[in-house]
Amino acid sequence: MVLTGGGARAAYQVGALQAVLAILDPNKSPHFRNPFSIVCGSSAGAINATAYACRAGHPHTALKRLEKIWRGLHTGDVYRSDPAGVFGNGFRWLGMLMFGWALQGLRDNAPKSLLDNRPLAQLLCDSIDFPNLQRNLQGGHLRGLAITASSYTSGNHLTFYQAGHPLDAWKGRQRYAIAEPITLDHLMASSAIPFVFPAARLSLEDQCEWCGDGSMRQLAPISPAIHLGADRVLVVSTSAHGDAPEEDATHQSDQYPTLAQIGGHALSDIFIDGLSIDLERISRINMLLDAVPPGVQLNTGVKKIDVLTISPSKSIDEIALKHLNFMPKSVRAFLRVLGVSAKPGKESGGLLASFLLFESAFTGELIGLAYNDVMARQEEIKAFFYGEVNE
Repeated sequence: MVLTGGGARAAYQVGALQAVLAILDPNKSPHFRNPFSIVCGSSAGAINATAYACRAGHPHTALKRLEKIWRGLHTGDVYRSDPAGVFGNGFRWLGMLMFGWALQGLRDNAPKSLLDNRPLAQLLCDSIDFPNLQRNLQGGHLRGLAITASSYTSGNHLTFYQAGHPLDAWKGRQRYAIAEPITLDHLMASSAIPFVFPAARLSLEDQCEWCGDGSMRQLAPISPAIHLGADRVLVVSTSAHGDAPEEDATHQSDQYPTLAQIGGHALSDIFIDGLSIDLERISRINMLLDAVPPGVQLNTGVKKIDVLTISPSKSIDEIALKHLNFMPKSVRAFLRVLGVSAKPGKESGGLLASFLLFESAFTGELIGLAYNDVMARQEEIKAFFYGEVNE
């Protein structure tokens, strides 16, 4: 199982996985085994992946717990939503730009991000039993968990993994895998949306590196699962991969794009493009392997990978704008400054808003949308898990 990033959009993953389990185990048997022996995630997907992996011995319970968290979520549970928390860093940045050249103190105390996500750290501490991950690995409920982060210090893309069996770390061009117990610090680093949330400091061997969102520089999102031994991968994306248009792409305007539109598309590129490229790469490799004559043995180390992707059937951007008024007034004011608008005929910035809209009305609708999306593909899901499916 590979869960991509997307901020608040990651609520979609919970409904999708609940539907998958409902299809595979309609009677919710207490003895039902976790169908995902390898779990991987990046950014907000890393949080969902870790929460699931820490309860992998009881998959229905794991998802029920995740649903409870996402359906009860409010903006203040993830980042400070009071006026000082929302606008404080902005005023400090403005002051630094105006007077930083003359005042050393302003430069020394420059803000680290737009928003303060310390509430998220407390939420994760209260919600995830990190030591239980090792117990699930030892008990055979799980083979491995991998989450990703990007180092601002070295520029490397990092995969942190915890496995139930000895596994040599892998590396590529500016990509490194590190075997160590997954902790809160890893999740805070992996989910640190660039500019929006502050980087987290991680200790790597004999040095420390500042790390941010795992979706940055992630050219091969499915790679960690393959390195951990997967040959069949279910990917749950938070963005449409098909004909479903995104909100900002459907509204043509001669107006110069707002900061919200530019920022939203920048984040979209971070969270989406890597997966699309990776899926295309896997499809081409599978086609080449299918063309190999029977009986011919290849010693390339390349293997065929079956992939099934689940993604939203509707534009999450439009859903976000519909729920914009559920956000605290200070956050709505901040988003208006950036150009987010839900006014009829002037809709704008839904893409950016969807990453930050941690409100139960929005996340609850995404969970319901995902559940219905997957249940509409029951035969495809059954064929993927029990038959032969190539994508």
